[in-house]
Amino acid sequence: MNDARPSGHDTALPDEDRDARTLVMERVFRAPPERVFRAWTDPAVLATWWGPEGFTTPEHRMDVRPGGEWWTQMMSPDGKPHTVSGVYREIAPPKRLVMTWGWEQPDGRRGHETVVELTFEPAPGGTRLKLVQRLFQSPEDAKGHNAGWASSFRDLDRILA
Repeated sequence: MNDARPSGHDTALPDEDRDARTLVMERVFRAPPERVFRAWTDPAVLATWWGPEGFTTPEHRMDVRPGGEWWTQMMSPDGKPHTVSGVYREIAPPKRLVMTWGWEQPDGRRGHETVVELTFEPAPGGTRLKLVQRLFQSPEDAKGHNAGWASSFRDLDRILA
């Protein structure tokens, strides 16, 4: 595993650079916070929605505790594996989940890590999920993850409905 520490709060960067390399998304799901939180922490549920639309998650491991590791392998529609992993930093059911995120590199090591912070708040009609992921290596990486999460959230919405 890569020993590099994510620089989720790097104050040496100018605000505009930090903002461009940070992804913030909010979405309301039609389910109570407990169900939405469970979708992120129950391996059987996570496997039903994780990854962009059309992807599957045939393999996953989750040690859902602070300091516990998680690992998923998603398969694209053309059969190409995409492996991502991290470490849980904070778990406060059903309100907050914080974990690191790093894509597996060709040599098997985890690459650049970001920090994913999720908050789950009751909202009219369900739960408002706020996702903040920081600091990407580039603004383009943040945009790519925006598209991936938006696609995953459509599947999550269908699972929770």
